[in-house]
Amino acid sequence: MSDVISQQNTAQQSTAPQDDEIDLGRLFGLLIDHKYLIVGITVLFAAIGVVYAMLATPVYQGDALVQVEQRSSINPMGELSEVLGQESESSTSAEIQILQSRMVLGQVVDRISLDTSVTPRTLPLVGDFIQRRGIQRPGFMQESPYVWGGEYINVSRLEVHDSYRGQPFTLQTEPSSPGQPAQYSLWLEGERLGTGQVSQQSQFLQGEVIVNVSELQAAPGAEFTLTKLVRSNAVNNLKSRLSIAEVGGGRGGSSGMLRLTLSGENREEIRRSLDAVTQTFLTQNVERQSAQAEQSLAFLEEQAPEIRSELDQAENRLNEFRVESQNVGLDSEAQSAINRYIELEERLNELQFQEAELAQRYTPSHPAYQALLRQKRFVESDLDELDARVSELPAAQQEIIRRTRDVEVTQAIYVNVLNKMQELQMAKAGTVGNVRIIDDALVGGAIAPKKPLIVVLATLMGGMLAVGGVLLVGLLRRGVEGPEQLEQAGLPVYASVPLSATQQQLVRKIKVKGSKKAHEVNTGVLAHYEPADLAVEALRGLRTSLHFAMMEAKNRSIMITGSSPDIGKSFITINLGAVCANAGQKVLVIDADMRKGHVHTAFNGKSEGGLSDVLSGRSTWQTQLRTTPIENLSYMARGLAPPNPSELLMNERFAQMLEEAEQEYDLVIVDTPPVLAVTDPAVVGSLCGTTLLIARFERNTVKEVQQAANRLTSAGVVVKGTILNAMEKKAASSYGYGYGYYHYSYKPTID
Repeated sequence: MSDVISQQNTAQQSTAPQDDEIDLGRLFGLLIDHKYLIVGITVLFAAIGVVYAMLATPVYQGDALVQVEQRSSINPMGELSEVLGQESESSTSAEIQILQSRMVLGQVVDRISLDTSVTPRTLPLVGDFIQRRGIQRPGFMQESPYVWGGEYINVSRLEVHDSYRGQPFTLQTEPSSPGQPAQYSLWLEGERLGTGQVSQQSQFLQGEVIVNVSELQAAPGAEFTLTKLVRSNAVNNLKSRLSIAEVGGGRGGSSGMLRLTLSGENREEIRRSLDAVTQTFLTQNVERQSAQAEQSLAFLEEQAPEIRSELDQAENRLNEFRVESQNVGLDSEAQSAINRYIELEERLNELQFQEAELAQRYTPSHPAYQALLRQKRFVESDLDELDARVSELPAAQQEIIRRTRDVEVTQAIYVNVLNKMQELQMAKAGTVGNVRIIDDALVGGAIAPKKPLIVVLATLMGGMLAVGGVLLVGLLRRGVEGPEQLEQAGLPVYASVPLSATQQQLVRKIKVKGSKKAHEVNTGVLAHYEPADLAVEALRGLRTSLHFAMMEAKNRSIMITGSSPDIGKSFITINLGAVCANAGQKVLVIDADMRKGHVHTAFNGKSEGGLSDVLSGRSTWQTQLRTTPIENLSYMARGLAPPNPSELLMNERFAQMLEEAEQEYDLVIVDTPPVLAVTDPAVVGSLCGTTLLIARFERNTVKEVQQAANRLTSAGVVVKGTILNAMEKKAASSYGYGYGYYHYSYKPTID
């Protein structure tokens, strides 16, 4: 028979699944087994998502639209734009950078006091929700510092010394008489600075802190936090919430339409901030457009008196020469030369004005500057040629031409300067800029949180975490889930004992002295209390299997052991003994676990007086036998825990006791401690004819059971087979390993 079992084991081992294979059926079964846990975690996460979506502070977004138009302002310097090579359209990207600059945003912060932060002290987590819903302060929290729905404050002015910027001040509402303005106190780091009154400006810290509260509606004791932010921080905060994008335009063209969007938690603050940004941008654009006219006007106003003085001097010189030379007149050639002089001098003067303008913007090496210099050289060259022609005329004609030229040219320049000054004044007065506000700020509904999305994501996250956790635990915990696993490992399974609900009621946990972990002990015999239980039926099948297996055994002693504690060794030992006793056999159960054995608790006995007393020679084994309510069943308790259990079991008294017991009993069942923990089972197994290993469903792994069997084998103990205890009906195990005890039950009926 042993050869047959060996051949079966070899065949089973050849078909054993590899450890790295993934059983999809088992994984699906794990999900089915833990479906209520998965559903519970998913519902919990969904509930958390709903609560978060309800409590989260909504975020709003407003937008405004501005247009950057093509420049159309008057150019008072003539062809200067052509010389500079400027384009007629302004750069949209440059305008976006200006909008996001500290110059514009800093003015916005100062304009609407965005560097003043007023925050109410609210209840943790739900405070903002309470304020949004307008939930009134309950009676039992009248003196609390928390601000409730309907309570608010309006701080019209908060000025602090730079050293106090960024430091939070606490404003606390004080009790006030009916009909009198509300009062408050100001605190800094737990120190009271003084009190103030609504609608009155108050000074604290010797004038370094100025506060003006225009409105205050809150119960006495309510607290608000006032903070004067560092200006750069306020600017950066506004910049982080502001986004600008060009709308329209295509195929590389620029539409000049800029969409400004601003997000935040306060709708009114968003509207005010956006309007302030667009108005500030418009104002600075107008100022920037008129700056050129102001600069040119200042230059011309500085040059006009000098030119007027030169004109007066030229006229005086011409008059003096005419008085001295009354006969000298201007012929047609001289008049033509003078007209040419006037034309060239006006052009040269114009270029000099333009050069003065360019000198403020560019260096002489700039291409635009070089182009102007080339034009200037051409004009000077024409003047030199004209001078050469005039030098060929008589001396008197040359002198009258030169003096007349000075008067005419200077007069033309002076008139041109006056005309340009008038043009600049008109340009300055008529400057409207090239920026136009198309749409004022409009704040829409909340853009965040997206409540449906949050709930869906939370639900999906909960489901994925639950499924992932179940699968991960299932993959890591590779406990025995069916008898086929043990048989494929070469360990015959003599019985699969289902988990009994009745047995769970007979088990209680006790704390063993010297151990941190509580141990399960039996307080009754299942075969006696519930003979029709499926677990008892499985043990009856084990009894039949042992009847044939023990035919070749050297004696009628059976050792029950296992690889680890709390796997049901004592349960199997006691109930197997009861089942065999009910079949008419005379059975003796010996508790050989002299460390933590608890066979006696199943019979409501005590541990004192048992095996340790027999092995130590203090008494005979017959005097330590105890009867049970079950006929033909006796047991021997472990006795007092000795310091050397293994040495006592190796004593000849134990072998002699087993020999004598076999003469009086049909079956001797010995319960031993775990194999992997101590060496006691190896000693006991060498004296017993049959050895059975217990493996608990989903607790012991196949490798663990194999290791226990190998350790016994190395000690010369032949493991007859295994018993799979506490089997449960689970989908994970049913996909790969099935057993029949749950599929059929045969119970007596009442006629």
